[in-house]
Amino acid sequence: MQIARRKQAPRSREFGNNSKSPVLSPASSEAQLTLTYACIAPHGSDVIPELANKRTLRSFEETRKGMLAVAREVKRAKPDTIIIASPHNLRVHQHIAIVTAENSSGTLRGWNAPEKRASMKIKCNTSLAKEMLAAATRRRLPVVGVNYGTFEGSNSDMAMDWGTFVPVWFFMHENGIKPKVVIVTPSREIPLDQNIAFGRTIADIAEGKRERIVFVASADQAHAHKKTGPYGFNKAAAEYDNFMVKAIETDDIDSIRSLNSKFVEAAKPDSLWQIAMLVGVSERVPLSPRLYSYQVPTYFGMICAGFQRDSE
Repeated sequence: MQIARRKQAPRSREFGNNSKSPVLSPASSEAQLTLTYACIAPHGSDVIPELANKRTLRSFEETRKGMLAVAREVKRAKPDTIIIASPHNLRVHQHIAIVTAENSSGTLRGWNAPEKRASMKIKCNTSLAKEMLAAATRRRLPVVGVNYGTFEGSNSDMAMDWGTFVPVWFFMHENGIKPKVVIVTPSREIPLDQNIAFGRTIADIAEGKRERIVFVASADQAHAHKKTGPYGFNKAAAEYDNFMVKAIETDDIDSIRSLNSKFVEAAKPDSLWQIAMLVGVSERVPLSPRLYSYQVPTYFGMICAGFQRDSE
């Protein structure tokens, strides 16, 4: 099944207004709500100004503004833990990987300015990661816990991938906050519904905690927008991105279930599987979307979107 053709979206767009976000304050009646915020965040290194060259400092500006807007919402959500689904961490064939290491650290080079580097080290929430692993195992989902180095201690340190690094740079480094992190990697080899079911598991575990949690779908969109890019050009790229933009704007991200696998392969996204987890989260927690930006500054599309928890 193919999706209906849509008019191609403009090459860059910004959304939203300047009104104050309705993120719950700690003093509000819903201050004890646990999964307080979710978002879709891109992970191209040029979004980080310290890693951009003169050209990409300008060309990625709209996405950078979108990321800063989402980062402000994350800060207002006051997370104790950020759960981030990245497509670029350790990939385990036909399994969802859950990082159980105590730390994650890494150095990221600029894609278009390799002489520029940034480094970061974060603490992982191992108890929450292991609780998610146990719950998903009980539900017979294909999950595996992954560690690196030592079993525990400072050398239990998973290499930080760029899908984790870029959002965490904005949400923690730029915000000056230090929540713990849980990193998960979805699987493309399993049915999409199993990634969605894992998202439901994340929400179920989070809703039982006495801490504030933010879920991040680290996701770049279709990677076949330009003939000069590593994946070439395919008209499916614009169609896929338009589909995702409309799904967010109309509060219908569940519609990703309808996407045909051949169409997805032609568009070359790395977003579908993390957004599937977000779909599962949204099936358990009432969320309202806000699209901050959509841009195609390079061969792949980039979306910044926030999902604010509804008042109950």
